[in-house]
Amino acid sequence: MSDAHVVGFDRLAGADLLVDCIYRGGTSGNAGDDPLAVLVPVGVQGGFRTAGSIAKNEVKLAVLYTSGSEPDWPDTLDPYTGQFTYYGDNRRPGRALEDTPRHGNQLLSRVYELTHSDATSRIKVPPFLLFEKAGRGRDVRFRGLLAPGSSRLGTEEDLVAVWRTTGGQRFQNYQAHFTVLDVASISRTWVDQLLVGDPLGSACPSPWRTWVRSRTYTPLLAAPTVKIRSREEQQPDRADKPLLHLVYEYFKDRPHDFEHFAADLWRMSDGRVDKIDVTRPWRDGGRDAIGDFLLGPPSDPVAVEFALEAKCYAENHGVGVRETSRLISRLRHRQFGVLVTTSHLDRQAYREIREDGHPVVVIAGRDLVDMLKNRGFDTRSAVMRHLYEGYPSHGADGATRLAAAACSSWLC
Repeated sequence: MSDAHVVGFDRLAGADLLVDCIYRGGTSGNAGDDPLAVLVPVGVQGGFRTAGSIAKNEVKLAVLYTSGSEPDWPDTLDPYTGQFTYYGDNRRPGRALEDTPRHGNQLLSRVYELTHSDATSRIKVPPFLLFEKAGRGRDVRFRGLLAPGSSRLGTEEDLVAVWRTTGGQRFQNYQAHFTVLDVASISRTWVDQLLVGDPLGSACPSPWRTWVRSRTYTPLLAAPTVKIRSREEQQPDRADKPLLHLVYEYFKDRPHDFEHFAADLWRMSDGRVDKIDVTRPWRDGGRDAIGDFLLGPPSDPVAVEFALEAKCYAENHGVGVRETSRLISRLRHRQFGVLVTTSHLDRQAYREIREDGHPVVVIAGRDLVDMLKNRGFDTRSAVMRHLYEGYPSHGADGATRLAAAACSSWLC
């Protein structure tokens, strides 16, 4: 990135906030190196950092900081739609949902209640500024101005409590959905106006003013380009690889059972997936399953047919052009394809799918693990139980197979 997109630590105090600009941290080796405390200013630790007290309901400005390094809590920004998903601060068992030291979940609960009310309530919602770790030291990157909620979600969907399990103990945390507003920069003047309690002052960005008055979202959209994920992007983080390896070991000698697992995974990943028929192993015609994907309102949906192919491959065995060409060649008119694998697509196979415009959904190893975790199968024991109960072995003893998988080199 050029110097024009980087602001040095010594220039933070007077800097405007530019989308995707990097703001340097200090080099003293202590908490004073944190750039956010100088730039905004807010606290120096945690994902929630506020100007003003949460407990006293006096928050004038909030910063959401994400490191992107917690696989169990995958904060996600979709630049194509302007949607951002953020997890709250109740990340360990032993506390109630909103009883957290920094009161972040309490802030989320209050903010979304105000969001769904009228304009006189929404004016009390503090603007949220999104920053992410930029890679070097304490450097941060500004990712945009967030408004709580989304025009893509209902009022009961934008803030939900999700269950997680750690050490056999269950607990809840918030999953919050925000919209990145179409604001390329935030002036220092507006930051100063916010800090003195004037959120709709002269420097207020128009999309924020519009959202406060009518809850109309103007998202910052980035035009999609051809996306060809690298091998690393298709594989889970190191902490999640044991879960994927467990699935591979369980099904590696039972490809037809993996087809059933892949079909169920696709079904549970999206409520619009309708019926799926897994074909018989000796007469699949190049398609392991076929089904319908529903479009339109529930009262009058249109069914679009898809064909699914499942490949239970080892981590170092990518899906190549031969396999993807086989699926593509068997897609009927008005069908789309779904390819599910425990591995990854080779670059050439991925490139041909995307650049030639073939309608194929790719669910690689990382996606597979994310789908399991989103359904609560986020530990080895939970995945083992799901596999054993849902897909019992008809040959070798299923418990023995799972025990062998759990004691493989990845998991012991």
